[in-house]
Amino acid sequence: MSAVLSQSLGAVAVGAQAPASGQVLLDGVDLAMLAAVREFFGRHNYLEVETPCLSRDVVVDAWLDPLRVQQSGTDWYLQTSPEAFMKRLLAAGSGSIFQVGRVFRGGELGQRHNPEFTMLEWYGVGTDWRQQVLFTEQLVCEVVAAGCRSLGREVPLWCRGQFGVTTYAEAFQRSLRLAVFDTDDSELRQAAEGRGVILPESGMLGRDELLNLLLGFCIEPQLGQRDGLEFPEFLCDYPASQAALAVTTESEPQVARRFELYIRGVELCNGYQELTDPVELRSRDQLQNQKRAEGTTDILPGASGLLKAMEAGLPECSGVALGFDRLVMIAAGVDQLSDVIPFPAERA
Repeated sequence: MSAVLSQSLGAVAVGAQAPASGQVLLDGVDLAMLAAVREFFGRHNYLEVETPCLSRDVVVDAWLDPLRVQQSGTDWYLQTSPEAFMKRLLAAGSGSIFQVGRVFRGGELGQRHNPEFTMLEWYGVGTDWRQQVLFTEQLVCEVVAAGCRSLGREVPLWCRGQFGVTTYAEAFQRSLRLAVFDTDDSELRQAAEGRGVILPESGMLGRDELLNLLLGFCIEPQLGQRDGLEFPEFLCDYPASQAALAVTTESEPQVARRFELYIRGVELCNGYQELTDPVELRSRDQLQNQKRAEGTTDILPGASGLLKAMEAGLPECSGVALGFDRLVMIAAGVDQLSDVIPFPAERA
């Protein structure tokens, strides 16, 4: 259950404290949207799977902080994504798969963040990132339309399709007049300071940190809308240094086959043409842990099970992770996760 929410439930949940003003009634909308999700994937021959939330393995990402659980003196991790286990299933011959489940991320708390949330994640065997862009567009249109109809709201015109596609370089040029791949770190810092972005006093920021700050504060709020109206927009071709588990290519080594979808400034999903090379994965894990060590986060052990699976052979595929609660927000026309989650962190 992600968003079955009512005034009475909210009052009981917080000990007779009523939900915040403007909290919406969403009885059944998540059920309608989940039904649309399952119908969509069933129609495209994806198998629904369920994987563990708790494991000694964890995907290493410099920007994600998994929550630890001590079990018999050993560190276990609440998963930030079902990715590692789903890829182990892919390597075992599952074919295309999807999952709806709970994931956990430390330090994520705010208007559009919660430490625990619902993730919709899927992997299409034999598909590339361009095919997944179109697939994602179709899925989002159908699921949002189902949510709107459940709430008696008008279905947005954009549910007819034809989302915008903007490259990372185009977005920086459009919003900041920066040729991002030819701009040095000092110019990025000047651009951030000139637009009121507060930088750490230590000044110890790497290029990716500067890029993330500029993207988050100066570019993301403008994505997914035109002339004040919702207009879904894919952002693609991220810098190779932000590839995470996406592939890069010899023809364009400076970019990663990665994309994100935005609607009215809200990031909905993150998609990759998936890395299948275990040697490269091991190298990237080491690099990600190095970035963690340079910051304030602990080094992680890595996903050894995923490495073994990739050594056995991960099929060519593309994958997407979508924040389901945010999709419900879009369908309901609200701006806060607390409007669609019965027990957000402040009431948990």
